[in-house]
Amino acid sequence: MSLIAVTMGDPSGIGPEVCLHLLANQDIARECTPVIFGDAALLRRVAAETGLPFGAPVVGDLQDVTAPSVLDLKQIDAASVIPGRVDARCGEAAYHYVIAAIDAGIAGQVAAVTTGPLNKEALHAAGHHYPGHTEIFAERLGAEHSCMMQYSEKITCTFVTVHVGYHEVPALITTGRILEVIELTHAALVRIRDRAPKLLVCGLNPHAGEHGLFGQQEEERFIIPAIEQGRAKGIDLTGPAPPDTAFTPAALKKYDAVVCMYHDQGHIPVKMIAFDSAVNTTLGLRVPRTSVDHGTAFDIAWKGEANPGSMFAAVRLAAKLTS
Repeated sequence: MSLIAVTMGDPSGIGPEVCLHLLANQDIARECTPVIFGDAALLRRVAAETGLPFGAPVVGDLQDVTAPSVLDLKQIDAASVIPGRVDARCGEAAYHYVIAAIDAGIAGQVAAVTTGPLNKEALHAAGHHYPGHTEIFAERLGAEHSCMMQYSEKITCTFVTVHVGYHEVPALITTGRILEVIELTHAALVRIRDRAPKLLVCGLNPHAGEHGLFGQQEEERFIIPAIEQGRAKGIDLTGPAPPDTAFTPAALKKYDAVVCMYHDQGHIPVKMIAFDSAVNTTLGLRVPRTSVDHGTAFDIAWKGEANPGSMFAAVRLAAKLTS
């Protein structure tokens, strides 16, 4: 059974709580073996605060794992953590969990990595100036080509650009980058769904540019050429589609995924439609990586209110990507 590394996320957020739910889930234990890369003492404290069970084995070495377990990395003083507060120490601990999990994947000790939520402010306060997990994984794994995919059975989106300001997006929309995301999307969905997918490609501008009336003809200069090149490679592509009609119920039934030009173009509909079930996945990595599709939710941290559905879905997709 596949061993899946699961990072605990920021200790002061809801990551520890959803990890406790995961360790107690017997259905997932029959599909794969999740191992929490985190701090056992912190998990015990959160279990006491929330009333959640914590009976999983605590190990110091992955060779000792025989069931869902906690790999105790001892990165933070559990008693000093304040739930719901940005803390550089928590950012440092969360970063260490991620690096340890990636390195375990590189060494072949785990089949895939599922990440709990980071707090970017805490991460930056600790001196790690990454926009998010995606960039950490791409750098550590030396990935030449990668992209973010938000996956669910209801809606799936991939992204040409992600964590950049809107004013930066047009300069990053190139034919080569769009084609790269199209190819990564196609390959991933063939693996997940065992068939060739139908993909819809969004335009950048309102009404997909209205034949050059809006924007700087990004559709004509970059997006259409990428679609044409993708079709020449045998990929089923439609577009560029006006972004305001790309996510209608009819479109979501017809297409397996939508290739989006920027972060909110896809993240807003994904979170409207599949907030508790969507999975954040980085495509193009030699170690498969999935993630919860939510943040640290400091406002409800350690209150027993966190919904673990996205964590369950993320671990299940990680297992599927390794099967």
